[in-house]
Amino acid sequence: MRLTSTFILLLCTSSSCAFAQEEGTESSFFNFSTTEFHYQYGSNYQRPFSLEPEQQASIYTLQHVNAWKYGDNFFFADFTDASDTGSDVYSELYSNFSLGKILDREITVGPIKDIGLIVGVNYAKDAKVYKYLPGVRLSWNVPKFTFVYTDLTAYIDDSRGVMHGGAPAETNSYMLDVSWALPFTIGRHDFAVEGHVEYIGKRRNEFGDRVNWHILAQPQIRYDLGKSLFDSAGVLFVGVEYQLWINKLGGDKDDNVVQALVVIHL
Repeated sequence: MRLTSTFILLLCTSSSCAFAQEEGTESSFFNFSTTEFHYQYGSNYQRPFSLEPEQQASIYTLQHVNAWKYGDNFFFADFTDASDTGSDVYSELYSNFSLGKILDREITVGPIKDIGLIVGVNYAKDAKVYKYLPGVRLSWNVPKFTFVYTDLTAYIDDSRGVMHGGAPAETNSYMLDVSWALPFTIGRHDFAVEGHVEYIGKRRNEFGDRVNWHILAQPQIRYDLGKSLFDSAGVLFVGVEYQLWINKLGGDKDDNVVQALVVIHL
């Protein structure tokens, strides 16, 4: 049985606890939660296996983070509406189990302030792709950054494959991901630089063809527009997200797209 039911259960649990906290009630399970809605717009995204680029696309993202007694959880779902290829859904869920929290002691090694055991699930609806990502997370102590994480995980394929109407199934590989958040202020104006860069190793598909390694970088810069316009900080942000995707989806095409960004903190 696939992990889809577990994936949905964790999402529902996280969301319900988040809303409960935002309404002012206490939760005995989660001690922190935040939920955001993102809108992104861009053009000339590359289709990995086509000579023609996508003309335009809007991406609607629901993103949620929470922390609990033994770690933290991160979830996002992208709903893409592309002018040429239509709509699609892609989502990821990661649960990190902090050794520092579990052992109730500091786990520090030089600039490393914590070590975690992480497990992830990636799901693409139209391609019927399932990936499982168990591994290790290093949390770094970097001045002025809200967080800096390095994740090293396996990249285990459990996709449906061509016989079930999906993308070709693949052999297993690995992922290295670095993510960060850096808030800063210029005068009375608040900004943040956030994002991640991931590397996924090469593999082969079910036909024996080589699937290239890829690098996906998605840094974004945000400006707290809500603070400037309404004196309400941390609610409405605008900015840009730059997507650099070398060997997109393991093909030989690259994305190099600047996307308009609007973020609403729910």
